[in-house]
Amino acid sequence: MTSVFDLSNKIALVTGGGSGIGKAISSKLAAHGAEVHILDFNVEGAQQTVNEIVAEKGKAHYHQCDVSNQQGIKDIVDGIGAENAIDILINNAGIAHIGNIENTSEGDMDKLFEVNIKGVYNCMLACIGKMKEKQSGVIINMASIGSHIGLTDRFAYSMTKGAVLTMTYSVAQDYIEDGIRCNSISPARIHTPFVDGFISKNYPGKEKEIFDKLSKTQPIGRMGKPEEVANLALYLCSDEASFITGTDFPIDGGFIKLKG
Repeated sequence: MTSVFDLSNKIALVTGGGSGIGKAISSKLAAHGAEVHILDFNVEGAQQTVNEIVAEKGKAHYHQCDVSNQQGIKDIVDGIGAENAIDILINNAGIAHIGNIENTSEGDMDKLFEVNIKGVYNCMLACIGKMKEKQSGVIINMASIGSHIGLTDRFAYSMTKGAVLTMTYSVAQDYIEDGIRCNSISPARIHTPFVDGFISKNYPGKEKEIFDKLSKTQPIGRMGKPEEVANLALYLCSDEASFITGTDFPIDGGFIKLKG
């Protein structure tokens, strides 16, 4: 029988693949046969992810990068694409910010734009020509429930994720005849090390209470798991999703429709 979700001989680039959702996606794609290139600013986390994938007989490589640096991204992608086609791009790298418009500084806005918007643009720009040459390719951009609904104290972050969503639609429209599929995923709160760090830093001694409170903000009653997002990404990258493009996929425990 032919295996479903088979990514054998596919070259996948995952930005921010050294931790959290990016790590789960990198591991999942590698487990299904893809050769994964992790582009991450964090050397230690990315190298650990590569080591874990290789220990499971998968193929993975690490490239230190700053997604806001267009020439740096181009050089990395050109290096990878010199001998290989670029089949899959996962734009996962991003930074968070808490604040409304009054306590969001110009510096905050610039930093979020550079990473969350320009970073996605840079990576798609670097890969799109190579995908056009092959007349095939898959792009997945990590959006957010904040792309769809108002979230308290997420002014600048939601701005960037709204841009990610509309960039996804534009690229899907512009390159559909080149065989390139472009979709996005909009997670709600996912339980990652970032969440644990945020709670311990801001609510020392109340970790369990705050964790339970944040979990219950999802209508389903818990946070999502990185592996659940990775499973969705795997499907969208596979040939089983070949009829899907220009679509956003909320993975939110019912948040947008039931609570938004």
